[in-house]
Amino acid sequence: MANRLAGSTSPYLRQHADNPIDWQPWSTEAFAEARRREVPVLLSVGYAACHWCHVMAHESFTDDEVAAFVNEHFVAIKVDREERPDVDAVYMEATQAMTGQGGWPMTCFLTPDGDPFHCGTYYPARPHGGMPSFTQLLGAVVRAWTQEGERVRDAARAITGRLASVSRSLPAAGVDADTLAGAVAALTEDFDESRGGFGGAPKFPPSAVLEFLLRHHERTGSSDALAMTEITAEAMARGGVFDQLAGGFARYSVDPDWVVPHFEKMLYDNAQLLGVYAHLARLTGSGAAARVTDMTAAFLLRDLRTPEGGFASALDADAAGEEGTTYVWSPAELVEVLGPEDGAWAAALLGVTEEGTFEHGRSTLQLRADPDDPGRWQAVRKALLAARGRRPQPERDDKVVAAWNGLAVTALVEASAALGRGEWLAAARRAAALLLRVHVVDGRLRRTSRDGVVGDAPAVLEDHAALAGALLALHQATGEARWLTEARALLETTLDHFAETGDDGAFTGRFWDTADDAESLVTRPREVTDGASPCGSSLVAGALLTASLLVEPAASARYRELADAAVTEVGGLLARHARFAGHWLAVAEAAAHGPLQVAVVAADDPEGRAGRVRLADTARRHAPGGSVVVAGEPDADGVPLLAERPLVDGAPAAYVCRGFVCDRPRTAVDDLAAALAR
Repeated sequence: MANRLAGSTSPYLRQHADNPIDWQPWSTEAFAEARRREVPVLLSVGYAACHWCHVMAHESFTDDEVAAFVNEHFVAIKVDREERPDVDAVYMEATQAMTGQGGWPMTCFLTPDGDPFHCGTYYPARPHGGMPSFTQLLGAVVRAWTQEGERVRDAARAITGRLASVSRSLPAAGVDADTLAGAVAALTEDFDESRGGFGGAPKFPPSAVLEFLLRHHERTGSSDALAMTEITAEAMARGGVFDQLAGGFARYSVDPDWVVPHFEKMLYDNAQLLGVYAHLARLTGSGAAARVTDMTAAFLLRDLRTPEGGFASALDADAAGEEGTTYVWSPAELVEVLGPEDGAWAAALLGVTEEGTFEHGRSTLQLRADPDDPGRWQAVRKALLAARGRRPQPERDDKVVAAWNGLAVTALVEASAALGRGEWLAAARRAAALLLRVHVVDGRLRRTSRDGVVGDAPAVLEDHAALAGALLALHQATGEARWLTEARALLETTLDHFAETGDDGAFTGRFWDTADDAESLVTRPREVTDGASPCGSSLVAGALLTASLLVEPAASARYRELADAAVTEVGGLLARHARFAGHWLAVAEAAAHGPLQVAVVAADDPEGRAGRVRLADTARRHAPGGSVVVAGEPDADGVPLLAERPLVDGAPAAYVCRGFVCDRPRTAVDDLAAALAR
């Protein structure tokens, strides 16, 4: 029977549509078939840009004998972890509990009721390093199922019960200035002073942690917080983890020096890093940070933007079946493209050696020092980029994920404000409009789309929270009421369907990752730690805090109370595990700083608009991270922050408030900058 993935909106599932294995998408029908046939479920979870997913697919999933065995003895389900993060979260927790580690591809064996009884990750085609082959594993599972089926089912039910009972949060605790200072001290202990980043290899870009450190520096003047950010940002930008020719960051570095990346480029990484480098450029005036911001934004708009205006999920790690082949160079290849003189100069500049830093005598490109001849470097970069364009190119996972597009929209808005790039704001507006037009179906958000066609998977908490945050950012950048209206509707849906309430009906401070009316899984996932991307709970806390500064007083108090309750609920995490609470800490920093509100009002005439732009741009360059800035006409309809903010003697004015205290209105740019500096 031909498998049933060809019609999927997921590029990852479509990659497996021609496998001889009779794959099915995750569905109630698949589990019903397993119950009818009384066979276990083989669950395989991965994503399109995953290198080892491709390896296992090539070695095992395209093998006719393996496929015949799987089709006879299992119901095979293939899941895109990016499309169904809820399914991935449930079974990743089981995999980590059983093996002590996790990753993708993830391979799980389930009862027809969905309870896991054996989990792992990649399995080779032949036994290797003490690991059984995939076919050996399949045979062992079938024997256990047929000979000891009831024992296997009982064990699986017990595993599910233990997972459901595990507490996913540390004790609640207040978060104050001492907590935040303690987090910086803890990060300092883990900091790699010579190479940047935290801990050893592999090293992931600590995007949310860097944002927290920048906000902490802005509030306290901490030199340690700024130094850790600057050292890490420079090390990443000069290493092979950053694409020195075309911009954009790879997912992580396999070594502690940021030299050799795992070559896939993810939207969520680049969106967050775009924001970090833009904020660093705004705060310090760093030309290097501005250059990385520009190159990262260019990568998003050139290589990830879809025809509909959204942003694709990722570029693959592989090209033509080989990891990194698009990006690495030998000295001879440089000479072939550039000639002997420029080739030797480029090899010295970019760290390309005869021994190589990667495989087969080829090297990733690093830019450990600024070129002594910038014009020559630009000519060399252009020539190498053109030559690279003739090589095999990585495939693109072109599904649009609501959460990651929300992160991209927010970053583009903030980078546009920091560096004055109107085209980035225009791209953000178009992406947000796509999400509202395509992903909202019958009043509810869905997670993915492809080619402008929405998928079936319901949105999870991070989708609602990241999109709400993006819409709030657009409201601030444009002064348009519609973005605030949509954000508030989305937040209310989030509170209705994801917030946990106690027996008394009061909010507990916790959020579930799936809606109360979503498909029921064997456990209901709830993640509270921030990883490569912020968890949904920290994102919604941040969105609630921001919204509390933009709405009328009654709603403001409610949103702030909810945000504070969410942060307090994870106070123990913030105090003890700062590396895994970066976005939580950034939210807490904004709260500790006030947060700051700036309302800029002006008449809607040429002189008024010009003055409004000058004051608003000044506010956006000088207000600390987490602040809100809105500009428009006094008492503009649907823009509460501008209510009861009159002009001053007919001139544009900026009102600066923190908490319940407001300064006198400022009409001069220098005066406003000085007030924000204080």
